[in-house]
Amino acid sequence: MSRLDRVRDTGVGRALRARVTRWLRVLREDLWTLRVDPLPPSTWLRWLPHGVVCLTAFGVTVGGTGDMTDNGHLSTGLALLIAGGQGGAMVLGLWRPVPAWWLSLSAFLVGAVAARGRLGFDPDTYTWPWTAAGIIAEMFVLLLLALRVPTRAATAALTVTALFTYVLEGLPVAGRHDTTGVLALSLFTVVVIVGTALRGRREARAQLVEQTTLTAEERTRRTLLEERSRIARELHDVVAHHMSVISIQAQVAPHLVANPPDELRENLAGIRHNALEALTELRRVLGVLRSEHPGPGESADPGDPTGAHTPQPTLDRLDALVENTRAAGREVLTELNGERRPLPPGVELSAYRIVQEALSNALRHAPGARITVRLTYEPDGLEVEIVNGRPTAPPPPSTGAGHGLLGMRERVAMLGGTMTAHPWHWDGFKVTAFLPDTPPADAPGTDRTTDRTTDRSTGRTTGRITDREGRNP
Repeated sequence: MSRLDRVRDTGVGRALRARVTRWLRVLREDLWTLRVDPLPPSTWLRWLPHGVVCLTAFGVTVGGTGDMTDNGHLSTGLALLIAGGQGGAMVLGLWRPVPAWWLSLSAFLVGAVAARGRLGFDPDTYTWPWTAAGIIAEMFVLLLLALRVPTRAATAALTVTALFTYVLEGLPVAGRHDTTGVLALSLFTVVVIVGTALRGRREARAQLVEQTTLTAEERTRRTLLEERSRIARELHDVVAHHMSVISIQAQVAPHLVANPPDELRENLAGIRHNALEALTELRRVLGVLRSEHPGPGESADPGDPTGAHTPQPTLDRLDALVENTRAAGREVLTELNGERRPLPPGVELSAYRIVQEALSNALRHAPGARITVRLTYEPDGLEVEIVNGRPTAPPPPSTGAGHGLLGMRERVAMLGGTMTAHPWHWDGFKVTAFLPDTPPADAPGTDRTTDRTTDRSTGRTTGRITDREGRNP
């Protein structure tokens, strides 16, 4: 062996053999399989294409049998077997496209070889090697194949079909006949191109739907995280205020007693020290939640006394909130039931934000409708109810996804309460939330809450059962 042959054997030849082997392996995986791949129903036509294929298969079987019996001088049994194979391949292609293609190609080969020896006895012209029924059957089979398999597999099937057609046309045949190889291959190429294009369009549409779904889920998840961050920012202000008060009270307490014991001084000093450490850690962890674009009541300037350091709103500012809505030209009624009493800051803050978001939704989605805000003080908590009537004008198009309701639900779940949001009488809308005044961590046992919300833009109602800690059991 020369040096050049050794180089070819170790270099180019080996790479070429590896490429051919890999191509043959891929071709075998694509075209040598019995996997089930049913044709899905059409979006608009439903099962009509399946019915058309079955009806055409029946016509191919009947017409092909008559043609091969009368013009091809084949026996009736053999002609029926060949034509039945071609028609059956069309029906089989609805569920198993690759075996259907092999069946159609086998029927074509058997029919062409059987008719070749009898062409000399035919005084009329006979189409060979492809009959008219065989062309129609193979077109349907290749179309169904191209709709379900990768482009390389459809191209390989078309290449194998063209190869067998070319080999048969090269055989000497006695008698008169019309050669149909060029016409058949031209039609086969067209249907493969059409099927591949339709398959690519369907896959692109499926990917678009999947991407749209993922985008909607990501938007909802991002909105949920933003809403939780907003709640955490507000609760950070409330907790930081109370921790500061504890620290100051622990510092002042020893001066309120004459000659306090050393044990009392040490305990109060320890309380103040722990409060300051907790406040430092709280600011370190939750202080980063101050975003670059602060929400209502916040400011990007830490030196602004009316911004980030302004106390969070409570129900004492509810009248001002209602007056702002009335100033926008809306009729707002307020009702107070039960004996009003101070509630935990987190409960009052959440109640204020729920009313604020419900009023904003009513302004956007129910133009001209009367709004009723009802607060009911119960022994174990506060019930908040906001109802808007029927709008007097068509609402503007909504591009929202119920993010306001999502924020309400998160606040209620944080407090271990319950919430419902659903359409009310004659195109109205009602939001009801119960906020217990006992923190979930201190409440005995674990209660489950049911959240039912309805998106105003879609009218879809969703529900979720959670425990007091917001977990999905």
